[in-house]
Amino acid sequence: MPRVPTKVFLTKGVGKHRQKLSSFELALRDAGIEKCNIVRVSSILPPGCKIISKRQGIAMMKPGQITFVVLAEANTNEPNRLVSASVGVAVPADSNQYGYMSEHHCCGMTGEDTADYTEDLAACMLATTLGIEFDEDVHWDARKELWKLHGKIVRTTNVTQSAEGDKDGLWTTVIAAAVFVD
Repeated sequence: MPRVPTKVFLTKGVGKHRQKLSSFELALRDAGIEKCNIVRVSSILPPGCKIISKRQGIAMMKPGQITFVVLAEANTNEPNRLVSASVGVAVPADSNQYGYMSEHHCCGMTGEDTADYTEDLAACMLATTLGIEFDEDVHWDARKELWKLHGKIVRTTNVTQSAEGDKDGLWTTVIAAAVFVD
């Protein structure tokens, strides 16, 4: 029977190097997940999956293990170009219900705006599965209050990393990840 992850932690990182791949590796190191073989997965937070601290999660990892992650990644070698990567999480009040994660990566958007966007996107995806009606044109802050009042979405959170491209043209990579561990 397939294993369903019981724990997840959020992490982020930045890497800069003259080689694009090396800047990605350095971002993984900054996030503390470089020692694992990363497999990207889609956006479902398993029922009952507990969000733990980065410290706890990294302590549970072994070098070379296959590690499932929801990963957002952005990079640039354009000096001063703003890049952002974010993963938003929406946790349902009912622990028997699955939640959602959303990843977004972009250029030119601030870290704060990217964070709000991914958190909102995850909450909207969860709301539609729970049958909560909402107006997509209403600002995120107003929808966030609606989620709280409705009582079906217990919380939302995000992990976001942004950085400006290196002034000397080195590759700059930012990552944000939700990392599943057992």
